[in-house]
Amino acid sequence: MTTEHPARAASKRSMDAVERKAKDEWLELFADDAVIEDPVGVSMLDPEGAGHVGKDEISAFWDRNIGPNRVRFDVHHSYAAGNEVANTGAITTTMQNGMTATVEGTFVYRVNEAGKLVSLRAFWEVDKVRLSAP
Repeated sequence: MTTEHPARAASKRSMDAVERKAKDEWLELFADDAVIEDPVGVSMLDPEGAGHVGKDEISAFWDRNIGPNRVRFDVHHSYAAGNEVANTGAITTTMQNGMTATVEGTFVYRVNEAGKLVSLRAFWEVDKVRLSAP
């Protein structure tokens, strides 16, 4: 009998909550001191490149980037090791005006002993985002 890797299970719960627009459920998946880096480093979503730290900043990240949009995940491969999972694939975001943005990348989720997400790091390149008009 096999059980699903805790980080992979947490990543699936996270993606499911985002796709269903279940903000409170999504926030509950994170430890109080969790960090989201999406994308990793300095970007238009994180001008300082420090990540979004703690539930208040993670909630604000949702409000700016997830809440107003429809998000769909397409995981091509998933590799679990230690307390982390690296999912490769694409995320397609449909904005309120109907425009879509698709990013391909590697999305790394790390959990603590309680199975709470402590880190979500998204590796994707801004200049490779595919945009399409409504």
